[in-house]
Amino acid sequence: MQTFKTSVARENILSKIRKGLGGAPLPMPFPGAEKDAGIIYATTGDAPEETFAEAFIKLGGKFVFCENEQDLLDNINVLYENRGWQQLLCAEDRLLRMFHNHKIDIVSPADPKAEAADACITGCEALVARTGSILLSSRQPMGRVASVYFPVHIVFAYANQVLPDIEDAIAYLKKKYGTTLPSMINLATGASRTADIEKTLVVGVHGPGEVFCFLINADL
Repeated sequence: MQTFKTSVARENILSKIRKGLGGAPLPMPFPGAEKDAGIIYATTGDAPEETFAEAFIKLGGKFVFCENEQDLLDNINVLYENRGWQQLLCAEDRLLRMFHNHKIDIVSPADPKAEAADACITGCEALVARTGSILLSSRQPMGRVASVYFPVHIVFAYANQVLPDIEDAIAYLKKKYGTTLPSMINLATGASRTADIEKTLVVGVHGPGEVFCFLINADL
């Protein structure tokens, strides 16, 4: 078997690294920094729903407040008719049943093969108020595809899914799933956008060009 000799310079460097790692650890420069950090981001005093709506709209999202689930169905129906869509998909069985029970025949089950679909409706894990972000995961129906594959993404959520910040959303997921967290957790903040192409901002290249959020004034 062929063996390789270690150069003197390389061995000297490795020897210094071993010596450094074997010594006493350096003290933390500012030991009280984390304890005294306090709140990093200033709070406005608004309700989480209001904070989310404001941040989400600033990102170019379309926010719609719904008094109840019937209001959700009516608003989506109006959007469908106003846009003149031909195919609206839905990844949530519960919402599909609601449309069917109310005899609103505008949605069909989500299918990646429906490449010409105008939009797709999904639920979400949570809404992050401070950043106006939508937390999605692979545990949702078609969680890896439905929210990014179609030109328009429609999200519906309930009031108790709106959480103040990202750490609260992660804690919510840990409480919900325990030690079996989803293999994919996605924090979607606004529509897809990139400036990689000739340094020009382009929307909708790597995902939906438009994002709607319908917030239902009720708990899930």
